Order: sequence, then C-alpha cells, then structure tokens
Amino acid sequence: MTEQNTRLGILLMVATTFVFAMQDGISRHLAEEYNVLMIVMIRYWFFAAFVIFIASRREGGVRAAAKTSQPFLQIFRSVLLAAEICVAIVAFVWLGLVESHAIFACYPLMIAALSGPILGESVGWRRWTAIGIGFIGILIILQPGFAVFSIEAVVPLISALMFAVYGLMTRFAARKDTAATSFFWTGTVGSVVMTGVGIWFWEPMGQSDWLWMALLCVTGALGHWLLIKTYELAEASAVQPFAYLQLVFASALGMAVFGDTLRTNVMIGAAIIVGAGLFTLFRERVKKQEAA
Repeated sequence: MTEQNTRLGILLMVATTFVFAMQDGISRHLAEEYNVLMIVMIRYWFFAAFVIFIASRREGGVRAAAKTSQPFLQIFRSVLLAAEICVAIVAFVWLGLVESHAIFACYPLMIAALSGPILGESVGWRRWTAIGIGFIGILIILQPGFAVFSIEAVVPLISALMFAVYGLMTRFAARKDTAATSFFWTGTVGSVVMTGVGIWFWEPMGQSDWLWMALLCVTGALGHWLLIKTYELAEASAVQPFAYLQLVFASALGMAVFGDTLRTNVMIGAAIIVGAGLFTLFRERVKKQEAA
C-alpha cells in the first residue's frame, strides 16, 4: 500500500464514520415515531438490493458471491447483525446518541477479550490490562449504584457485545470466504429475516417520513460503499483508529439536534474507553508485524 493510498483510505474512513453517524441520527428520528422492526426491515430491503447489485458487477456475478462452504456460520452472523441494529436503535431512543455511542465504543475491547476463546488467538497481558482499563471507563459512564441497573444503560452494552461477536464471526468466516461473500450474505439473509419479523409491525408513514426513510437507505448503502473502498485502499490497522470519530460525529449530532447532554462522567469514561481501544489496536498491529 502506498502512502497516498493510506491517506485517501483515512479520509474515506472519516467520511464513512460521518455517514454512519447521520444514519444513526435518522434511525433515532424515525424510531421515535415508528416501530423499530419496520424501520430496519425497509432499510434491509435497500441494503439487499445494494449487495446484489455490487455482486452482479463482480467477476462470477451473484452465484460466485453466494458460494460458501459455511452457510450456517454466514446465516448466524447475518441474523446477529440484524438483531444488533435493532437493539442499537432502541438504545438511541432510550438513552440518546451521546451515551449510547460512548458505551458502544467498547466493542473493540470486547473483540480483543473474546478473540481468545472464540478464535483461539493469543491476547497478551498488555491488551488484557487495556481491556480492564476500558471496562473501568464503562463503569464510570454507567455510574454503579445509579444507572447500572437501568435497562437504558444496559441496552447499548448488549449491542456492543452482539457487534463484537458479529465481528469475530466475520473474521472466522474470512478463513474460508471472501469479504464479498460475507457482505452478500449479510445483506440478503438480513433482509429475509427482518421481513419475516418486521412485516407484522407495518404501519403507515407520513410523506415527509418516507423522505427520511429514503435518506436512511441511501446513507446505509453509501456508508457500506465507502467502507469497502476504504479497505480496498488501505490496511485495516491504518484506518481502524479513525472509526472512533463516529462517536464524535454522533455525539455532536445528538447534542445539536436531539438536545442530548454530555455529562462529565460520560466524557471521562468515553476518553478512557477510546484510549484503551486504540492501545489494543496498536498492540494487535505490533503482533501482526512480529508474526510477519
């Protein structure tokens, strides 16, 4: 990878986080008026059409993209992501964008902690120390004895855990399947599952909300397209730290549009979580370089 490609990849990752933050804001806006399952279902319809279009333009077409030797794994990770999106949107409505994203930012730490038992990867004492420090940041946000027992505080933590397992399952699937195959199964299986569930919660939407729904679908497809281009240009280890900017963009949106507040404990806790997460990413990169 050239230095120019890495710089462009970083810029694309910044753009990706901004688009995904806007998507989260639109999801929260719609979920305050309509059923979450219906919103995610419509979003997945567009997502499925997008992945099929992408697959059809690649060598081998849709048949090549769908070919896998591990269909049950692909189905599991796809269903898990669809469920995680629903849980995350509920967290946006109940807790707000600021605190939801502050807690959700711990998912890289969860990936590091679970990579040993799930993938059999070695996690050294430095990363375990960072993981422990990161979870202290979570406790600072949750304020044990006050908010830790409220369902609102637990929901984004569940979302982060689900996304971490999804990330590990995706990494496990990559041992045999290409990224294009996993992407195809994610969109198509998610669409089928969400249609089977969400269709029962259909309710009429106002004309202006259909415009927001259309924008939600477009931002979802655009975000995934930018992410694909990002990883085509630059190594994941070089751009992944910039994914934390989604916390910044989403928090700014939450405060500017939805009136969310940035409490001191949330700010301190988020800083600790992000710092610990960046350190685990750094140590993972060092380990890969040593192995190479």
